Amino acid sequence: MKSHVLRYWEQEFSQLKPLKRRGNRRYYQQHDIQIVRDIRHLLYSEGFTIQGARQQLDGKGRALATLGEGAAADSLAAVREELESIVLSLAH
Repeated sequence: MKSHVLRYWEQEFSQLKPLKRRGNRRYYQQHDIQIVRDIRHLLYSEGFTIQGARQQLDGKGRALATLGEGAAADSLAAVREELESIVLSLAH
């Protein structure tokens, strides 16, 4: 991804806020990278406009917030179990 595109997306999408260090160098954490992937998918694959992609991301954030901690923990536990079973099958 070109740096000028990322800078533009930082202006357009409030969800994208990479950590800035000395000299205004940006450090993208894992959640920032996932947001960039989501934005790219919405714009290039799904054909959304900037405004439409922004609305989709806002809706996704609200949907995740309404899940609550219990559902999120259950989901993470299921993913962990699946990954452990894959590791075990690869070990044999």
